[in-house]
Amino acid sequence: MPKRLLPLIPACLVVDHIISCTEQVTIITKTHQQSAACPTCAEVSARVHSFRQRLLHDLPWQGRPVMLRVHLRRFRCLNRDCPRQTFVEPLSGGARPSARRTDRLAALQGHLGLALGGEAGARLAERLAMPISADTLLRLVSRSDNHAAPGPAPRVLAVDDWSWRRGHRYGTILVDLERNSVVDLLPDRQAESLAQWLRQHPGVEVVARDRAGAYADGIRQGAPDAVQVADRWHLLCNLDDAVRVAVERQHAGIQRIARRAAEEAVTPAASAPMAAPVPVKATAAEQRRSASYGRRQARYEEAARLKVAGVSLKRIAVLIGAERKTVRRWLRAGAPPSWRHPQRVGILGPYRGHLDRRWREGCHNAAQLWRELVRLGFTGQPGTVRHWAGQQRKGEPQIANASGAQAMTVHAPTAWQMTRLLMSDEGLPATAQSLVHAYWRNCRRSPHVSQRPGG
Repeated sequence: MPKRLLPLIPACLVVDHIISCTEQVTIITKTHQQSAACPTCAEVSARVHSFRQRLLHDLPWQGRPVMLRVHLRRFRCLNRDCPRQTFVEPLSGGARPSARRTDRLAALQGHLGLALGGEAGARLAERLAMPISADTLLRLVSRSDNHAAPGPAPRVLAVDDWSWRRGHRYGTILVDLERNSVVDLLPDRQAESLAQWLRQHPGVEVVARDRAGAYADGIRQGAPDAVQVADRWHLLCNLDDAVRVAVERQHAGIQRIARRAAEEAVTPAASAPMAAPVPVKATAAEQRRSASYGRRQARYEEAARLKVAGVSLKRIAVLIGAERKTVRRWLRAGAPPSWRHPQRVGILGPYRGHLDRRWREGCHNAAQLWRELVRLGFTGQPGTVRHWAGQQRKGEPQIANASGAQAMTVHAPTAWQMTRLLMSDEGLPATAQSLVHAYWRNCRRSPHVSQRPGG
């Protein structure tokens, strides 16, 4: 087949034959040059020593991967003084030596890696009929020809840490805030590394950083005239940490506030005679959580007893087998953490009102309830509604009045939930607003907090 019928292959190759199947397109090609230069001595030779075959992945064709099967010649070097006796003719402009893909395919896959990273880029490349592993994609990205030429030194620089391996090894990332691009990555978080980089790249006028002391020292050493500022993200992050610490100190008070709010939410109708509670056997997961909380409660009580006896926090941590910061947080909160995660709304959330109403009306058929939800736009499976109905049947005999049941199931918010409520800038429901107001009243009476965080 003449090359003009398939002009999209690399220009250095000529097509001999095409094998097309449903999984892959194989193109058998060869070079059109009659001689080649030795890569060591540059002596041109046309004397053929032997032949070899090379397999190269190329750009896909109509949604199918393409494999180039290239027949190459091995030439003898005519220079007797050259240490290389034979050499394979190169694919100039087609592929690198020993490469498994053409240059143009490598360039396209490298752009995918730059845009999406390893795993995501590999998944998209698979869908585009250019399969490649995530590690190989990252190796293509790390090649020097995939990176743009270095620009001028940044004027406004952001300094923050990033993880080589989270919890074990960290480095430093430098970002040009005016161009919104990563400038460099440092192997550690030491002040000396940052100072050396700043000395090698003069011209930085403003540095936005977190509160790490090592970064402050490095900036003072490497760019003493630069202005150090805190960016908006770190300001909000520091505020979030401060509010959460204040909330953790009021853990016992929040529990009292939640119980009081639950009692006040009970309507007079809830005072009607209730059916005798039917004991419900706890699940295995609930039993494990209860046992774990019991062990934490015992450790907390021992820590509180030792604190009253005058033992230091460091010694208490050794005696009960916990971190010193953990002991301090428990003692400030007045109770061990429950570690109860926020309850998710789930796929049934938008339809809970309809389900509760129909359940109170006496419709306990899960299949019927599911059909009604489908007409309302529900896209879940019948098993989801059956699971909800089963949970309703387990808790139904305990409390006869629905409003009373809702009030009795109110739990104290976790420290994370309370922090979100306190920092929310949107309109809160009436129950959440009453909880926040009660929290501020409790803080004014508490000796630990004298004013609102940040106020």
